[in-house]
Formats: sequence, C-alpha cells, structure tokens
Amino acid sequence: MMYLWIIPAVLVLYVVFAYNGFVSLVNRAKEAWADIDVQLKRRYDLIPNLVNAVKGYATHESGVFEKVTQARANAISAEKSGNPKDMVASENMLSGALKSLFAVSEAYPDLKANTNFLSLQTELSDTENKIQAARRFYNGNVRDLNTKIEMFPGNIIAGSFGFKKMEFFDLEEGDVAKNNVEVKF
Repeated sequence: MMYLWIIPAVLVLYVVFAYNGFVSLVNRAKEAWADIDVQLKRRYDLIPNLVNAVKGYATHESGVFEKVTQARANAISAEKSGNPKDMVASENMLSGALKSLFAVSEAYPDLKANTNFLSLQTELSDTENKIQAARRFYNGNVRDLNTKIEMFPGNIIAGSFGFKKMEFFDLEEGDVAKNNVEVKF
C-alpha cells in the first residue's frame, strides 16, 4: 500500500521524458532546416555572378538567363514565405534552370577556360553538395520526429501536447530537377 505512489511517479516521469524527447527532435529538425536555409542563401548570392560570367560569352542565350533569374526570384520569394512545399518546388525549378545554364556553357570553350567562371562553378557545385547534405540531415531528423509521433505510446503524448509531423524536403515525381537537361542549338 505504501508503494502505490510509485506508479503515478513513474508515469509522470515518462511523460516528462517523452515530452522533452519531442522538443529535442523538433529543435533538431528546425536546426537542420536552418542549415538548408543558409546554403540556399549562399546559392542565391552566387547565381547572379555566374549568370553575369556566362552572359559575356553567350549573349544570344537570353532565354536561359531569364529562366535562371526568374527561378532565383521565385526561390527567394518561396523562402520568405516559409512554406516547405513552395520552397521545395521553387528550389527544384532553380536547380533545373541552373542545369540549363551549365549546359549552355558547354558550348563555349572560352567560357569553360575562364578562371572566374570555373571558380564560380566550383563554388556553386560545392554549395549544391552542401544543400544536398543539409537536406539529408533535415530529412533524417524529420523521419525520427515523425516516427516517434506515430509510434505508441508516443502518439498519445504528441497528440496531447500538439506535436505535429513535419514534411520532408524531397523531389516530387516528374520534377524538373529529376530530369536531364536537353539543350538544342
């Protein structure tokens, strides 16, 4: 009879630890999202320099430059909105436009030999790799959070305290970034 207080105490401790676990997972996912955000901003800063470097060599390719510029503007706008679905879609369009820009650059040997262009291309490639790593890190954290929210008895704690599943940052079927770029002259 005197040990009956142990059961409610253990239950309270479980709820506290489970709640703190959810808070930790949510914060890790937010941190991972911030890592993606930093790399995207870096990419946004590099793109105008890259476009200007290519423009000097390929003046008759204005449609490609306009696509890249518009895709960049859309991506920045989507980032400001904070909506993950809009960000994913706009980032995928930007990736596709950048593929077109690099495909155009292949037709200009002088451009490919230009050290400024090569440096920008290397920096952008490095940034793309960092974005990819940040997406994987984010998606891993979202997977862990979503799994804990769905599993029993965590689903009871999550529902009681209003923890919600987060969306993955991934490519959708038929997305431009999944397809190879076709360049015609």
